[in-house]
Amino acid sequence: MAPWLDPRTAYVHVPFCAHHCGYCDFAVTAGNDHLIELYLDALAAELATLGTPRPVESLFIGGGTPTHLSPVQLERLLGTVRHWLPLVSEQGANAPRSPEYSVEANPDTLTEERAAVMAAFGVNRVSIGVQSFRPGALAALDRRHAPEHIPRAVEAARKCGAAVSLDLIFGAPGTTPADWAADLDAALALDPRHVSTYGLTYEKGTPLWKQRHRGAVAPVPEDDELAMYEHAMDRLTAAGFEHYEISNFARPRARCRHNERYWANEAYYGFGVGAARYVQRARELNVRDTKLYIRKALAGEPVTFQREELPPRARAFETMATQLRRADGIARAGFSAQTGFDLDALVAPALALLASTGVTADDGVAVRLTRRGKCVADAAVAELLKGA
Repeated sequence: MAPWLDPRTAYVHVPFCAHHCGYCDFAVTAGNDHLIELYLDALAAELATLGTPRPVESLFIGGGTPTHLSPVQLERLLGTVRHWLPLVSEQGANAPRSPEYSVEANPDTLTEERAAVMAAFGVNRVSIGVQSFRPGALAALDRRHAPEHIPRAVEAARKCGAAVSLDLIFGAPGTTPADWAADLDAALALDPRHVSTYGLTYEKGTPLWKQRHRGAVAPVPEDDELAMYEHAMDRLTAAGFEHYEISNFARPRARCRHNERYWANEAYYGFGVGAARYVQRARELNVRDTKLYIRKALAGEPVTFQREELPPRARAFETMATQLRRADGIARAGFSAQTGFDLDALVAPALALLASTGVTADDGVAVRLTRRGKCVADAAVAELLKGA
């Protein structure tokens, strides 16, 4: 079974939140908790279109806020998912690895009761949306949790045996490199297995984007944002983390294997409102409106509103763009096996330019971003894609 054709991983989206944060552009809904039970019915209906259960090696329940569901609702969700997407061990090169089962959580909703429900269904990894430990930054990001919620959530996850990943955002309006350094120190003090660091983006149409557009908030200076990212690289690697993807750092053997499938441009299932999937070289996207998703799914209508099947050459460039984000880079032999194309035949001039400017390191086996390259990754990808 080729992993770039047949999914070994699945994502399930839960759109419900107590509050829609000002920077968020995901398919989420707030103030509609009365729809949760109907949504779970609809999700079960979409999963049933699989026909038969499909074993996977990793699962990711994201949102939204999956832990916004009540413990009883969470139990129902995880039971439905377990039926249609049973977890099986990953067959590694040396020995099988236990499946990875991740759930996203907000610090103020991850209670011991919910964590116990998740553990009962095999969840062994919790990704906590911390974003910041500083009240000012949380307010600028329109987050509703308080710093004191964070260690409680970490403790609740650990008590049930889950590995903890912390999500952080740098570059919130009004923050400084010193603020960011304090956030990293606070995160490391909780001894997570994994840390994700994301530079704040002003997504068009979001409340935060509108505030910036009318001058109510100002982004941090570019030099400060770059300094924050470089400090994350230095601080986390010095603490023993592997910088294995542009925004992600992990303890040894604690990479997010689910997300690695995305960055390898391998196939994956996706279910729920706004979810994407990539199966047998076809990309599909579900409707983003929760009420519309529920209506369609319960009526037995397709919930997909967009489908695209790229031709082989375009898929090869897409694979190139996603794989360059990884510390493993683009391995020539693997790229050829996956795409049917020779990397150098496609983009030799771009590879030479990136290497000559110190953006990439090329040992003939793989092309990888250098430290400088990680700071200009989008530009490096754009250079490669010029040949598309």
